[in-house]
Amino acid sequence: MTTYTNVRGLARGLQVLQALNAMESGRATSQQISDLTGLHRTTVRRLLETLVEEGFVRRSTSDDSFRLTLNVRSLSEGFTDDERIATIAPPIMGQLLQRVAWPSDLTTPDGDAMIIRETTHRFSQLSFHRSMVGRRLPILLTAAGRIYFAKCPDAEREDILDLLRSGVGGEEQKALASNDALIRSLIKRVRTDGFGSNHGDWAAQSKIGAVAVAIISRERVLASLNVVFLSRAVTLAEATRRYVPELQNAAREMVAALEAEPAQNKV
Repeated sequence: MTTYTNVRGLARGLQVLQALNAMESGRATSQQISDLTGLHRTTVRRLLETLVEEGFVRRSTSDDSFRLTLNVRSLSEGFTDDERIATIAPPIMGQLLQRVAWPSDLTTPDGDAMIIRETTHRFSQLSFHRSMVGRRLPILLTAAGRIYFAKCPDAEREDILDLLRSGVGGEEQKALASNDALIRSLIKRVRTDGFGSNHGDWAAQSKIGAVAVAIISRERVLASLNVVFLSRAVTLAEATRRYVPELQNAAREMVAALEAEPAQNKV
């Protein structure tokens, strides 16, 4: 519970911006905004004048209507695709946890590794780790990294390999990245399977297995979603049969939510 008083003027200003954004014609009079928001017309006018002065709204002198300016785009520039997927993912991951019991991680690329942006480890009774957000997973040694690596654009894949060959990702990944035949085989297998996997392949986490799928929206690979389990408890064949279809369903739900956003929010 917050101990600060709500700034009513800010809240009302945001209502006005949302109302203008919702107008199909892209413009509205102060009376129309008043009708839509329930705010008094005088209050709306005062808020609009402030927004005009700050450069977020423009007034037409011909019909005294108001419309948003390009400056409103600056309000969303810091909201990256990583943030969008991390915002959308949690409820879908929660539902996935109910179906598979084992924990999941949502990861996005970060140089030589995949970084965990969201996780259900803290909610899973089968979790062997709790504090996972922010942890880095090696790209060539984990299911999450392998599916992203196999699905990302060729130029990005080469950049990742160059980085790993330099030793940034550790000696284990350096050796793998330097083996062209192994890399080609890895890419072919993951693309054929349609998912990434590891089953004790990562020396530092040799007791861990995982399967993962890519989150792809509008032909862009945004993230990976995995299910993590103890390799002694679940075989790779069993994980493929039980968890991959669930991951694919969750990925489709995330993509649908991502691609529905522009229709709901034009700014």
